[in-house]
Amino acid sequence: MNLNNDIKKILVTNEQIEARCKELGEQIDIDYEDKKPILLSLLRGSIPFVTTLSKYISIPIEFDYMKVSSYHGGTSSTGNVAVTILPASKLEGRHLIIVEDIVDTGFTLSTVVKILKTYKPASIEVASLLDKPSMRKVDDLDIKYVGFIVPAEFVVGFGLDYNELYRQLPYVGVLKEEVYTKK
Repeated sequence: MNLNNDIKKILVTNEQIEARCKELGEQIDIDYEDKKPILLSLLRGSIPFVTTLSKYISIPIEFDYMKVSSYHGGTSSTGNVAVTILPASKLEGRHLIIVEDIVDTGFTLSTVVKILKTYKPASIEVASLLDKPSMRKVDDLDIKYVGFIVPAEFVVGFGLDYNELYRQLPYVGVLKEEVYTKK
């Protein structure tokens, strides 16, 4: 089984991702000079993005993670956000950059931000590889570092999955409908 055969079209190539991560990393260097932010990766989907982004950040950073989910095996956010792992770092007074693979409805990110605010960080910003603003159901989100805006299609690759598959693809592509509508 070749996972590439399940892709209808490629939306964002690996080369485009690398170039955009370089731009975002340079901006983070400027914005966080002398602040030593924590890159707070939302598992599992953001792993390739945080890895690629961080190699273009030259200021001191720390890493931490949270495990959250709102898809629960489907093709769209359920709105029920499950948080199973909280950050281990001391967050009070620290500058946090939440690193996310995709923001669509905004339910997951909104929930995470509310939880993190209880730790009294100095600041909270968001870096997301992909943004699907046409799917937004939460209005109070500010995504400071956006990789790419994508249409309302089901995308996989570069960390994004369908039933835990396709994360390893080096690009972001649209999954063929017949893959997730099989009964």
